[in-house]
Amino acid sequence: MLQEEKLEALSMAGKPKLHYFNGRGRMESIRWLLAAAGVEFEELFETREEFERLIQGGTLMYEQVPIVQIDGMNLVETRAILRYPAAKYNLYGRNLQEQAWIDMYVEGLRDLSDMIMFFPLSLPGEKEMNLEYILEKATTRFFPVYEKALRDHGQDFLVGDWLSWADIQLLEVILMAEECKASVLAGFPLLQDEKLRPRKNKGPSKEPITNQSVGELGSKSGLLTFSLGPKSKCRGQCPNST
Repeated sequence: MLQEEKLEALSMAGKPKLHYFNGRGRMESIRWLLAAAGVEFEELFETREEFERLIQGGTLMYEQVPIVQIDGMNLVETRAILRYPAAKYNLYGRNLQEQAWIDMYVEGLRDLSDMIMFFPLSLPGEKEMNLEYILEKATTRFFPVYEKALRDHGQDFLVGDWLSWADIQLLEVILMAEECKASVLAGFPLLQDEKLRPRKNKGPSKEPITNQSVGELGSKSGLLTFSLGPKSKCRGQCPNST
């Protein structure tokens, strides 16, 4: 069977299939979102040769990963991929206003996570300076926004009264930042609580969701350890990913 025919057959067969290089990169947030929703998925780690075959087969719309096969579709582009399960599994707000807030919070978190993701690619002489820059932006530009949002909203969630994509993304980025500096949340008591608070999604998964249970859900899905486990070979930006 040709590679593209195999991919089409896989996409129709139950579990979502995640195609990426063996590392965190752009796929990490997708893993977190699916795991938090209680969705089992399968990881297919592509070699350079397999990646080239995907391109030649026309499966990769823009000739880059990640790609997620779900519900008979080949989803590409990280934000587009994330929005689909967020909406499908009741993690994307009740209305347009809530979706707009979720988008704004997620985009800010993406800005911070990109800084952290690219940090390992720093030149040797620039690493200390870049780390200081990341921590300064995290603690003066980004985390104050989310601390204030939780305080003003008066709920255990950033938007609405149940778990959303924004809460999941926030937890992921908090843990990423703590890998840079363990005490980065000093001065942000609500974010410290956010990291430890059990979650319960009103979507398909009714089990409480915590930073630990997200990792456990991922491991049950056949996922290699990700943000809560050892650093993988591609901690920073993987080649040809969006």
